Amino acid sequence: MKITPLFLLAIISAANCSAQKQLTLKKAEWLIGTWENKTTRGSIYETWKKIHRDTFSGKSYALKDKDTVIFETIRMVQENNGVFYVPVVQNQNNGLPVQFKAKPVYKDELIFENPDHDFPQVISYKKIKADSLVAEISGVINNQKRSQIFPMKRKSKN
Repeated sequence: MKITPLFLLAIISAANCSAQKQLTLKKAEWLIGTWENKTTRGSIYETWKKIHRDTFSGKSYALKDKDTVIFETIRMVQENNGVFYVPVVQNQNNGLPVQFKAKPVYKDELIFENPDHDFPQVISYKKIKADSLVAEISGVINNQKRSQIFPMKRKSKN
């Protein structure tokens, strides 16, 4: 088999794409674990697990007595065209997932956008320290900018 420069370039590009693919989602591994947001009405938790090199699984929930009340389930997936945050929120969007595409993934911040979604249009996580982060949902509702901030403390690294 004769290796041409074009064939060699294709192999190098595929290898770079594959390495970049793994490194991009890898930069979000600091999110893995269980996080708690204490509110006046009780605590809300978010748990993230790495289930595959290209997929994280998450859920947002509260504990009520001995029951777990799940608000949303989330997948964070690495695909050929980027990293996506894909939540399914209880009683919203007919139970269907909504895709938010990651902006460039930085070491301590994850920003996902879907400008076509009603609210939020942006979901972000910013690592403050190893044991704390701030999650935020933001966007526009009725031509007004809105946001909700969720300061969280790490409960476990799973």
